[in-house]
Amino acid sequence: MGGYALAAPAALIRPFGIMLTEPRARYEVRAVYGGFGLAMAAVLAVAALDPGSLRSGIMVAVGAALAGMALGRVLAAALDERTAFYPNWFYCAVEAIAATALFLTA
Repeated sequence: MGGYALAAPAALIRPFGIMLTEPRARYEVRAVYGGFGLAMAAVLAVAALDPGSLRSGIMVAVGAALAGMALGRVLAAALDERTAFYPNWFYCAVEAIAATALFLTA
């Protein structure tokens, strides 16, 4: 996802109904979805290769980031109109499942 966000930010965000018409908007998607996503993938790779002391902290930190995204989607549902399953609830499920898996392996 990080690589896709860097290469095609408008295509990545299109399912959410967001149009990236200005460079500053594309910068934001590339930074938050691209750069952050690649950083999370990198630290998960470190955790996979290092069974030592860093592993648990990495798993908890990345799990917390994903859980926070899922919680944000749930709070958005309480504060705004209902949406179709895809993309919001689909990604909520992906985030919640991934967070749970990371917490259980920490």
